[in-house]
Amino acid sequence: MLFALVVLGALVPVVPTGALVSTAAVVALHQNVPALSLAVVFLVAASAAFVGDLSLYWLGVRGVRSEHGSKWLDALRKRAPQHRLEQARNKLENHRSQVLTLSRLVPAGRIPVMLACLLAKMPLRRFARGDVPACLAWAAAYQLIGVLGGSLFARPWQGVAAAIAVTLLISGVPSLWRRVRRSA
Repeated sequence: MLFALVVLGALVPVVPTGALVSTAAVVALHQNVPALSLAVVFLVAASAAFVGDLSLYWLGVRGVRSEHGSKWLDALRKRAPQHRLEQARNKLENHRSQVLTLSRLVPAGRIPVMLACLLAKMPLRRFARGDVPACLAWAAAYQLIGVLGGSLFARPWQGVAAAIAVTLLISGVPSLWRRVRRSA
């Protein structure tokens, strides 16, 4: 289930995938063999993020190559404000694959960087090489949130609630800050 939801979240970013991974880590921490359970959560989350990213990138490549574009490419463009796209292009020119890794960790950073890669006609293989460490770092970061939340509380549901709250806070604050700055 975790794999399917993270892949879906990569394609349609309305699913809070970070919260899912953190929650799964809390549950894994409270299993009979927590080390094995946490390893499985990490591998499943990182693999699913990678499959989802590659699927979305592949759909975007098809849209870039098509004469009429595609719904997926149009959806990516709508989710990436022009100023964020320009920032991503500049960073991509200067720092290459490190930008892919960081984009996965910064809330709302993945789509503008992915779109910049698409518009720069980065080959799928090169994107995939840069996306592997990004997905590993992302899975590790959100799993760590879950482990911390799960170890602070005796009951798993309390750890789940804490992990979800922290994850939503991490993903929501930057977006809220950008809105406040724009309206000021």
